[in-house]
Amino acid sequence: MHSDLFASRNMAEPATAPGMTLQNSKSIKYAVHGECYARQGAMVAFRGDLQFERQSQGMGNFLKRAVTGEGLALMAVRGQGEAWFAHEAASCFIVDLTPGDSLTVNGRNVLCFDSSLSYEITVLKGAGMTGGGLFNSRFSGHGKLGIVCEGEPIVIPVSPQAPVCVDTDAVVGWSSALQTSLHRSQSFGSMLRGGSGEAVQLRLDGEGFVIVRPSEAVPERKPGN
Repeated sequence: MHSDLFASRNMAEPATAPGMTLQNSKSIKYAVHGECYARQGAMVAFRGDLQFERQSQGMGNFLKRAVTGEGLALMAVRGQGEAWFAHEAASCFIVDLTPGDSLTVNGRNVLCFDSSLSYEITVLKGAGMTGGGLFNSRFSGHGKLGIVCEGEPIVIPVSPQAPVCVDTDAVVGWSSALQTSLHRSQSFGSMLRGGSGEAVQLRLDGEGFVIVRPSEAVPERKPGN
């Protein structure tokens, strides 16, 4: 059988070391030797002896339920084998964190991460997401984090002299050392006239960077829809 489908760039080769690697620009392969964590429902294929378990609250630092902007939870992947993760053909990126690094990521952009990373869930109340708040995961420690982004991301430097305001429905993540606040760019009169559709943004101050995607969020498809 002959086809470009079977080109070497599309073939999955056995992993040579534990951990995550890019399978291609739209998926991440994780060679599991023990445990890792992933967005629930993100597994598209696996081989080997792996178990997938939805997380629940109140089971310790690595076993707490992590909620994204649309209420999706994390799952633990345990055993020995290889798993492939993806989310609606979004672009995938791997961030390698070292001690002292800290990255805040919008919950909807988390794909998978090493169990060696610590994380905490926070919510910026009233920031877009149909009024439900912006759910974020702050990652720190030593390990790799897989994130997704619709389209090619835009990484914007932030400095004390040049704070940045971003659409809350487009933000992917930012340096955790940055200070965040809500910024209103419309006058009251403009809002009474119907507004521009860009009433409130997330403002970031300090020294670091912010990552945005070139599109605004759309509601997640619920099971059965």
